[in-house]
Amino acid sequence: MPSKNKLSLTVQYADASLAGIVTRPVLRRWVQAALMAPAELTLRFVDAEEARVLNRDYRGRDYATNVLTFAYADEDEESLADDATPVRADIVFCSAVLAEEARAQQKPLAAHAAHLVVHGVLHAQGYDHEDDAEATEMEALETTILAALGWPDPYLAR
Repeated sequence: MPSKNKLSLTVQYADASLAGIVTRPVLRRWVQAALMAPAELTLRFVDAEEARVLNRDYRGRDYATNVLTFAYADEDEESLADDATPVRADIVFCSAVLAEEARAQQKPLAAHAAHLVVHGVLHAQGYDHEDDAEATEMEALETTILAALGWPDPYLAR
């Protein structure tokens, strides 16, 4: 069994509507499954207004989105090459958008939440989906990680 990466995890429920489903132990399990390096992460669940403001202010898009990842990479190349340097990020989830997407996609709420957590953690580690090749790589990783967690491929029912 692969060893777990060191994880410092903070969970904040500014919007507690999903707190009973996405509990801290469940979140830790999902995050740990997607980690490829030590990490210091904060996961924050927010309402639609906070998500909209963050998306507008940081991405220039004036609507609430499902997940935003704020990765804090050290610009010093030497420290980036150091395996002991943890990945640092704040990952923000909009509870209302997450729940609405799960309903619209006819997926269990927990399955969609697991997918977005894995997605956000991969973003924190530098993965992206700006072009087709990056998207293919990231989606394959997500699918593999979610399968290991017992969840179906989130991209099957598009």
